[in-house]
Amino acid sequence: MAENKILEELRAKLTGSNEENNKFLRDEAERFVNEKNRAGFEAATQLLMEIMPKEQKEEIERLTHIDGKRLDEFHDDIVKLISEKNINEAKVRAERLYKKIIIEYREGENARFVSLRNPFEDNLYQLKYKPDDKILNRTPFDFGTFITTYAYTLVETGSPLDAIPVLEKALEYNPLDCGPRFELAEVYKLLKNKRMVIETTKETLKVASSPVAIARCYANVGYALTDMGEYDDAATFLTASVMFAPHPAIPMEMRDLAERKGSPIRKPEREEIIETMKKYDIPFGPNEDVVSVAAKLSATYLMDNDIPNALMALKMTYNLTLDENIKNIILKYEPNAPKLVPKPEADEGEKPNITQTVNNNIEE
Repeated sequence: MAENKILEELRAKLTGSNEENNKFLRDEAERFVNEKNRAGFEAATQLLMEIMPKEQKEEIERLTHIDGKRLDEFHDDIVKLISEKNINEAKVRAERLYKKIIIEYREGENARFVSLRNPFEDNLYQLKYKPDDKILNRTPFDFGTFITTYAYTLVETGSPLDAIPVLEKALEYNPLDCGPRFELAEVYKLLKNKRMVIETTKETLKVASSPVAIARCYANVGYALTDMGEYDDAATFLTASVMFAPHPAIPMEMRDLAERKGSPIRKPEREEIIETMKKYDIPFGPNEDVVSVAAKLSATYLMDNDIPNALMALKMTYNLTLDENIKNIILKYEPNAPKLVPKPEADEGEKPNITQTVNNNIEE
């Protein structure tokens, strides 16, 4: 098993000093998290537990387990229940997980817990969302996602209003995660609160770091404007959405718009799209801070000769800007960078690859 091999490799690097071993294993655990290497993370945490004093080990287990299961494993069980359509049992368990998180990992006088998932989110958080000098303590798991799952069960069991403060709590742990923001927009759609759909989308665009996420934002505004009877403006936002990431639902929405309006929908030009968006104080394209942070990370990693992380940051920057100079740098280090068409249901955490492009041939 991969985990056993990693365990052996990590164990071989341990020294006779508990302090040195603790630091080494914590650094390795953080590296595995950034690499989304679950087996590596579990191996590092297992060794950390082995070298801890008994009292400290028991406290760590109390903080990170429910019913003898690690919190991430407990969450996996909830997701499985949801997939099996056992939503009521999933809600009961998700509520237990939610309460565990907000009680054990609540903000204190001098520190707060955050679930930032990678260096990009770390840097953007410092730029946009760090309101004070409180110490930032890293949570052991992705609490933003765990809490969003609970909110989802609330919506699915008929309590969308109750889901709103839960999703806001998820954003306290990670305001850079688009997942809770998209779920919040869905809640406001259910509640027919069109103004809040638009306001939530504006906030999401400030952190959207992929064409797929930007496209979903524009589509959400398009749906809200459709319900408001602003059919031409709705068509403008839906058109902008497919320019960033085509989705099979959009052409059907455009046909529905034409039927509601009672006349054909004219496809807007790019400049018309930009002008229409200005009416709603919504920018066309990625947020400047998002692009800046991704570009600076790229440069830092290149200077450190950390090519794998540099490529991830470069691809994010290229997908947002389509800058040919950045593309050439990527191809220098990865000549066979694969083409990737964004999937309609792509997760925000899964960044489109280098050859993601804007669809200039606007769909019907």
